[in-house]
Amino acid sequence: MKRRILVIEDDPDINKLVSMNLRDMNYEVESCDVGSRGLQMAMSGHFDLIVLDVMLPEMDGLEICMRLRAAQQLMPILMLTAKDSEADRVVGLEMGADDYITKPFSVRELQARVKAMLRRVEMLTKKPVDAAPELLRFGGLEIDIAKRQVMIDQQPIELTSTEFDLLLYMARQPGLVFSRSQLLDKVWGYHHSGYEHTVNSHINRLRTKLEKDPSKPEYVLTVWGVGYKFADSHCSGH
Repeated sequence: MKRRILVIEDDPDINKLVSMNLRDMNYEVESCDVGSRGLQMAMSGHFDLIVLDVMLPEMDGLEICMRLRAAQQLMPILMLTAKDSEADRVVGLEMGADDYITKPFSVRELQARVKAMLRRVEMLTKKPVDAAPELLRFGGLEIDIAKRQVMIDQQPIELTSTEFDLLLYMARQPGLVFSRSQLLDKVWGYHHSGYEHTVNSHINRLRTKLEKDPSKPEYVLTVWGVGYKFADSHCSGH
């Protein structure tokens, strides 16, 4: 079954370029050029990935992103941002976007990003194998790897596929320090300088969801001048 992608972009040339190249990759693509209509289409839940421009008529991409995440729509979102708009990139990631790409971008880079994001979707939707469940426990935090579920004090936590992959990658190696570049490579599947905002924002989102006090994290820790690590205390695995 073909993966379905929604492109929300008001520039007709970019919309056509993105849609055409994604169809060439054998994806089913629908497109829209108005923000409010794009939100309605995205809310249907029938898409595996959203390619979302920031600047749109009627409703901008940041608002769309925020509303989708507030409605527990967890499909990956790739934001298209202007090259000189760092604020939009940071805000978009904090609102729940999984990644961003700056205009002008190469078709090859766009295709690589989409492929990497959809690989995570496949992991998310893959049925668990009939093996003993693999659980990681860290105090009140429990990660069920087969079911891709996270619990804090027995309460389920809703994570996007990227948030889960980031958490799992670090939690499997507690105490090991990772640079932002390493996390980009291992979790997002690419390495480009200048995209460290992606990692920082996902760390912030994880802390907001997991930590009792995000300003004093117990699980996802900053190692100043280097990167991040998962706390190496209170760890048990099954």
